[in-house]
Amino acid sequence: MSDLKINAMIPARVGSERLKLKNLRLLDGKPVIGHAIEAALDSGVFDRVVLNSDGEVFGEIARRYGIDFYHRTPELANSQAKSDDVVADFMERHPGDILVWLNPIAPLQPAQEIKAVITHFVDQGLDSLITVKDEQVHCLFNGAPINFSEQGLFAKTQDLVPVQSMVYSIMMWRYPTFLEHYREHGCALLSGKVGYFPVCRDSTIIIKREEDLRIAEAIFRSRRDSGGELEYDPVAENIDG
Repeated sequence: MSDLKINAMIPARVGSERLKLKNLRLLDGKPVIGHAIEAALDSGVFDRVVLNSDGEVFGEIARRYGIDFYHRTPELANSQAKSDDVVADFMERHPGDILVWLNPIAPLQPAQEIKAVITHFVDQGLDSLITVKDEQVHCLFNGAPINFSEQGLFAKTQDLVPVQSMVYSIMMWRYPTFLEHYREHGCALLSGKVGYFPVCRDSTIIIKREEDLRIAEAIFRSRRDSGGELEYDPVAENIDG
């Protein structure tokens, strides 16, 4: 990947609707967006990491973490602005080969997984990618089964084909493919050769509501208190193997 210029864009709006100023809420002693910035830097795969925001206040956050800041135009600052427009605007002002949108509200996404996603993107020759969550459970759409049959024995969950839902912890594109498609069609999030990457359970925790923040905080606290290892009940010592 050394011959490719890979930029990370971490977007942040001041006016979050469901959870006020969610990117600036403290989580494990640092702002939510700080976890994404640190993971981007720790991954070691980016030529530039840029915080892209409509609010000058985020310029201070960018300076604190030693990354670049891009103050996007007011037209791209409201909740009606399309992600396609935000990406195209950024690409036109920040040249590169690959752009990686790192969702700041996925604070538990590890640096090694960011690197794995980008490696997969490059190795597979993809033009667009969105992260997904594998759900190996019985799923329905409009009341009809999509990965199991209502006839015969009820399938074991471990035998089911996983259903995938989009997580958006990472989205990424090749510049030429995205911009060409965008200029022709006005949209480009899923352009060219599209791929999907299943992420770990931690990366699927997206901070949208107060309860999401509390779940993430509990996970960080558990890691500190137990060193990340959970113990068994003492009776387990009597079980062989």
